[in-house]
Amino acid sequence: MNKRTHNRMFGRGSDMAVLKPFRVSGPAPGEGLVLRLLNGRVALALLSVLLIWMLVGEARAQIMASAEQTVLDTLIKWTPLMLLGPPGELGGFVLNVIVSFLAMAMGTFMGIWLGLGQVSLWAPVRRASWVITQLFRNSPWLVLLFYFMLMLPFQIKIFGVVIPVEGWVKATFALSLPIMANISEIVRGSIQSIPSGQWESAESLAFSRYQTLWMIILPQCVKRMIPPWMNWYAILTMSTPLISILGVADGMSLTQDALAAEGRSEYLIPMYLWLMSWFFIYCYPIARWTISLERRFQVNI
Repeated sequence: MNKRTHNRMFGRGSDMAVLKPFRVSGPAPGEGLVLRLLNGRVALALLSVLLIWMLVGEARAQIMASAEQTVLDTLIKWTPLMLLGPPGELGGFVLNVIVSFLAMAMGTFMGIWLGLGQVSLWAPVRRASWVITQLFRNSPWLVLLFYFMLMLPFQIKIFGVVIPVEGWVKATFALSLPIMANISEIVRGSIQSIPSGQWESAESLAFSRYQTLWMIILPQCVKRMIPPWMNWYAILTMSTPLISILGVADGMSLTQDALAAEGRSEYLIPMYLWLMSWFFIYCYPIARWTISLERRFQVNI
């Protein structure tokens, strides 16, 4: 094979187009450096964001931990004042319990007689008792508190001795009036729920009306009156914070004083929740006991 034929066979000096080898072009001068710098800045930015996020989370955790500790310390510091009142004075949550107990005792005593008056055979007594019951039963408790706080004197003079009348004493008397009206309705309803055969049997045995009431009817009414009586005591106890509006140093009023002394609004919710928990702990067993007594003394018809 001569040289001319060889060149024609292997493309050298051929007039036909020849496909050249494919080559991947590299970055322009300086372009690789820019990409590396950009990638480095993105990685640095992501790392910075991650570090900032971790620092912020850690700071928030420390702030929350310190805040919780501060709230706990604050509750511990003010609990004696909120519970017992200022040193040497009657106040705080204990005063709420005392007011509820005294108001319930006074209201129960007056309510029993008022309820008996509603079933009296004397029309004037029966009508007067009904009017008094409806008046105080349907009156707002806060209005009664304001009315008797302003109506009753701030001090009384007995045999030349001036005796101051404390605000909580006035509040106790004011709260006893709606309790009196509701106890009156409980007594009236319990007496009228006794079957008429009891009255007829007592009459056949020559019992007087007085003897029938105190020896036959009322002993049967006690079981029916205890559950609603306890229910009203729980309602009265939960309503005693109303006396704080009149300046009485009860648990509610002293809680407000503690908040004012701290001067931090974030303590508002935890301190009021702390006070509310005391009322719940005190009233919840009464409510459960009331339910058990209702089941025990229920009347099967």
